Parts: sequence; structure tokens; C-alpha cells
Amino acid sequence: MNNKIVSALIILLSVIADRLTKIIAATNLRDSGIGSVDIISDVLSLTYHENRGAAFGMFADSRWIFMVFSVVGILAVLVYLFFFKENNKLVTSSLALIAGGGIGNMIDRISNGYVVDFIYFEIIDFPIFNVADICVTCGSFLLIIYLLSTIKQGDVQGS
Repeated sequence: MNNKIVSALIILLSVIADRLTKIIAATNLRDSGIGSVDIISDVLSLTYHENRGAAFGMFADSRWIFMVFSVVGILAVLVYLFFFKENNKLVTSSLALIAGGGIGNMIDRISNGYVVDFIYFEIIDFPIFNVADICVTCGSFLLIIYLLSTIKQGDVQGS
């Protein structure tokens, strides 16, 4: 299948999964008044949180500046995916995950003024996150693996 079609599907599925899980979290955790539900006691819970900043709530007072940088980053990834020829499936898949996650969180920022987070690993007190964050993290991790393997193989220009 064409890499552009695969990229579009990954982006679309990432955004849909993110939106659906956020709607379910808002409905069942916020609107019901429950707030939090243990999945595994003292390890993992679904905990409704409105993140008004960047990753881990940083830069909460700089919403518009952060949004501009996010839009520029998302657009750069989309332009690369759809207007440049990239044959490596790992690169296109990782960038599509990053774009899909970025779009999912951007929809929240624009429509709500905050990002809905709801997955909380209590055992390590990790900041609460969402499906879009998982997409961005996995996409970034895969891209780093690709770049490190390329550097190791000596395929980088100038090596």
C-alpha cells in the first residue's frame, strides 16, 4: 500500500482513538462526578485531568505561543509526509503517529482551551496522559530507533 495512504490512515485512526477515549473519559469520569477509577489498585487508574499547559502541565501561561509552535510542527510533519517522497515505512509510520497525536491534542486546545488527560500510572506517579500522548511518544521512539540505526549503519551523509 502507498506510504501516503498508510500515513493518512495512521493519522486518522490516531485522532479517532484519541477523540473517542477523551469523550468517554469526560463523560464517565468528569460528567458523572466520579473523577477517578482504579484499574489496578495503587498502580493504574483512569483519572480525569484538564491539562492547560504543554507536556506535564509546563508553560500553562503560554498557551498561544505553545499552540503556534505545535501548529508549525504538525504542519511541517504533514508537508513532509504528503509532499516529499519517503520510502521508509518506519519513518512514515512514526511521523504519522506524531502528527496524529499532535492533531488530537490540538483539537482539545482549540475547542476546550485545555487537553483532556486520563491515564495515570500511580505506582511511579507519572503525569496523567492520553492516547494522543501515547501516539507522539511511540512515534518519537520509533523515529529515534530509525535514526540511531541509520547512524550506526553509516548511512548518514558525512559519515
